[in-house]
Amino acid sequence: MASNSIKESAHNAAVSAQNTTKAAIENPAQTTSTILHHPYMRAALPFVNGGLAGMTATIVIQPVDMVKVRLQLAGEGARTGPRPSALGITKEIIASGKVLDLYTGLSAGLLRQAVYTTARLGFFDTFIKKLNARADEQKRKVTFAERALAGLSAGGIAAMIGNPADLALVRMQSDGLKAPEARANYRSVFDALVRIPKQEGLAALWAGALPTVIRAMALNMGQLTFFAESKAQLKQHTSLSPQTTTFAASAIAGFFASFLSLPFDFVKTRLQKQQKDPATGKLPYKGVLDCARKVVQEEGWLRFYRGFGTYYVRIAPHAMVTLIVADYLNLITK
Repeated sequence: MASNSIKESAHNAAVSAQNTTKAAIENPAQTTSTILHHPYMRAALPFVNGGLAGMTATIVIQPVDMVKVRLQLAGEGARTGPRPSALGITKEIIASGKVLDLYTGLSAGLLRQAVYTTARLGFFDTFIKKLNARADEQKRKVTFAERALAGLSAGGIAAMIGNPADLALVRMQSDGLKAPEARANYRSVFDALVRIPKQEGLAALWAGALPTVIRAMALNMGQLTFFAESKAQLKQHTSLSPQTTTFAASAIAGFFASFLSLPFDFVKTRLQKQQKDPATGKLPYKGVLDCARKVVQEEGWLRFYRGFGTYYVRIAPHAMVTLIVADYLNLITK
C-alpha cells in the first residue's frame, strides 16, 4: 500500500515537472512572471536587485575608490608635509605598475557589494514596503522621519554583516603603500579573509566595525532616505519623466550621502588599515574616539574632509548607478 502511494506520488511529481517544462517552452514570459510572483521570490527580489545594482556600480567606480583610500592614508600622523592630489596618486599608481592596478581589491569590492548592498537595499525596500502598507491603512503618506529610520536601520544592519569584506578591501588597497618586504601581497579577497584572522584573530575581521556602522547609517541616511524623499517630492511637484525623476533624485542623494558619511569613512579607513607596531606590539589607535582625537591634534579638523572631491566623485556616481540600476531592476521584475 505504502509502495503504491510512493509510486503514485513520484509519478504525479514527474508529470507536474513535465507539464511545467512544456509550459515554460511554450510560454516563457508567463512562466517567468509566475516565478517572479512567487511569495518567496517577492521577498528575495529586493535583496537580489540591490546586490546586482551595487556590484554593477562598483565595477564602474573601483578606480576612484582606490585613489580615495590612498588619499586618506597619505600623510598619516603629520599636520604638514606634501599634500598629494587625486591626479598625482593616479599617475603614481599607473607609473609604478599597470592601469589594472587601479582595480586592486576589486574582488573584495564585489564581495562587499554582494553582502553589504544586497542587505542594505534589500532591508530598506522591505522596511519601506511595510511603512507604505501601514501608511495606506492609516490613509496618510510615509513621513521623512520614517524613511530616515528605515535608511539608518538598513545601513547599520548591513554594515555589521559586510565589515569583513570591507576590511579586506581596505587592506588590499593599502598594501601597496608599505615597503615591499612588509607587504602581505594578498592574492584575492578570500586569501585576505583567511590570512587576517589566522594572523590577528577572528575579531580582527570586525576592526573598525563601529565607525563602519556609523558611516553606513550616515551614508544610507543621505542616499536611500534622500533618494526616496526627493523622488516623492519631484513626482508631486514636477512633471518630469520617470527616468529624469530617478536621475535627479539619485544626484541629490549622492551629494547628501557624500557629505554626511565622509568623516566616518575617514576614521573607518584609518582603523581598518592599522596594524600592530612590530617593536611595541601596540596599535596606533585605541578606537573611534582616540583616532578622531589624534587626527584633530596631529593633522587638524579639515583632514576629515581631505579628498572630498574624490570621495564625492566615488560616492555620488556609485550611488546614482546603484539607485538607477536598482530602480530599473525593480521595474522589470514588478
